[in-house]
Amino acid sequence: MVSQKPYKEFYKDSTEFYLSKNNYLANKIIPIEFKDAIHIALNFYPNLKATQIKFKIKKNKSPLTARPTIWAIFQKASKRKYIITLSNKTNLKLTPILFQNLSFNAQIGVIGHELAHIDFYNTKKGIYFIKLALLHLSKKSMDKFEFNTDKRCIESGLGYQLLNWSKEVREKLKLKQWGGSSMPTAKKERYMNPETILKHIKNNPLYNLN
Repeated sequence: MVSQKPYKEFYKDSTEFYLSKNNYLANKIIPIEFKDAIHIALNFYPNLKATQIKFKIKKNKSPLTARPTIWAIFQKASKRKYIITLSNKTNLKLTPILFQNLSFNAQIGVIGHELAHIDFYNTKKGIYFIKLALLHLSKKSMDKFEFNTDKRCIESGLGYQLLNWSKEVREKLKLKQWGGSSMPTAKKERYMNPETILKHIKNNPLYNLN
């Protein structure tokens, strides 16, 4: 279910134009300085309207992460709480792609990716989070996991914003492929390259309306 049509570009000074009247900020704790980008991204995930999500700013190596609280394994989806961490300090190499250093549309795109994680987690039983911890031990499994998350983000309607983020990361870090903070110089396509994102956009009828 998509609550908003895709836009090739959002403009920060016209935020209200893009937002529906539905209150997607309910049950969310959001840093005021990033409210516009987060609010737009949330509008593309109607299934998360009632989900409790806290957006937290803190020092962290990875520019962005999304995780459930420790109690999620014992809870059904409607009771879970999630934390999305926006790093405000990392190592020198990754500093250019910290959230505050991204363009507005790239911010929306990467938030869309993290929300796609949470949207997926809410389809799983609590025991899945044990499996997820084990998946992190396999490079091949994590490549597939993150690639499919990008795919869900595109299917939500935020394909162009994900494309902005994908291009910006590669340009700022001078990389052909981005493998995440743990392995920036990836050999395989863990996070979709711009060409792959464009291919998925072109093959998705949702974007043919533009």
